[in-house]
Amino acid sequence: MAKEKDVKTNVMRILDKEKVSYTHYTYACEEFIDAIQIADMLHQPYEKVYKTLVTQGNSKNYFVFVIPIAKELDLKAAARSVGEKSVEMIHVKDINAVTGYIRGGCTAIGMKKQYVTRIDASAREQQTIIVSGGRRGSQIELAPDDLCRVARAEYAPITI
Repeated sequence: MAKEKDVKTNVMRILDKEKVSYTHYTYACEEFIDAIQIADMLHQPYEKVYKTLVTQGNSKNYFVFVIPIAKELDLKAAARSVGEKSVEMIHVKDINAVTGYIRGGCTAIGMKKQYVTRIDASAREQQTIIVSGGRRGSQIELAPDDLCRVARAEYAPITI
């Protein structure tokens, strides 16, 4: 059996250090599965589960967007929210190099660098939301304002 420190992700260590209350969920996962499947596995409503997307703007800077799993990122609204002319999704093969996370484990908390981050404004309607815990098979439930504070994010209407 794994010791407590062995099962903590970097995300959980950061949240603990910041004294943020959260619930940790685990699920069986050997390779990437989409967030809809994860919500189903955890028996959670889609509007409560959020995914983290990473983009690159015209300026070549990277931007992070946290949106509900059943919605799509509105690239024009996302670009406006970060003061860019346009943003594009980064290629899957670049996720680890840019964020330090792998596909399916990417989260706005504890990336290699602090990127400008936006959380969809719909998160404010939820008491808690669920985001990746920093590795496949790990999800974290926390208050949206706590995620906003720890990820140094702002809310913006960024989905279609």
